[in-house]
Amino acid sequence: MAKKETARAARKQLADVPQQLAALASMSVPDLAEKYLEVYGEPTRSRNRDYLKKRLAFRIQELAEGGLSTRAVARISELGDKLPERWRMRQVEETKPTTPPPPVPAEGRAATADGRDARLPPPGTVLTRVFKGAQHRVTVREDGIEYGGQLHRSLSSVAKLITGTAWNGFSFFGLKADGSKAVTR
Repeated sequence: MAKKETARAARKQLADVPQQLAALASMSVPDLAEKYLEVYGEPTRSRNRDYLKKRLAFRIQELAEGGLSTRAVARISELGDKLPERWRMRQVEETKPTTPPPPVPAEGRAATADGRDARLPPPGTVLTRVFKGAQHRVTVREDGIEYGGQLHRSLSSVAKLITGTAWNGFSFFGLKADGSKAVTR
């Protein structure tokens, strides 16, 4: 008897999918954000109506009809770095333990005992990056970042100087969240 009830509930949910998708078109952004919280279990940071409608439509269908097969997920893992960034990040997030991040000081970033950004490697470390065929080397100092004989406040300011556009300096120089990178001293 339980199988029949489960099957009935599943059919009802599948039949309800077109109605749920149609309802998305008339929802306001706050309504979409509320629905997002309901189906994803976390709040959205986006307030873009079209983006929210697409994400919600995908998730509603995924919940009703099932997500990727285990074979597809295994294949995605095999492909690794050949995949778009959003796929890799989703895989990492799904396998990560759900422990909260460490608290961040009031000024917005973790600092070492001497007040330096904790994401930076130790003073004296030389970071290298090849950009448009030229190799660029920066040296981490106690009081900033040295590049081209001048002292700069951040890796981002050096990255902007090199590229001519705004860059996250940690990303540009390939530093990971734990501050590791192949560097020379």
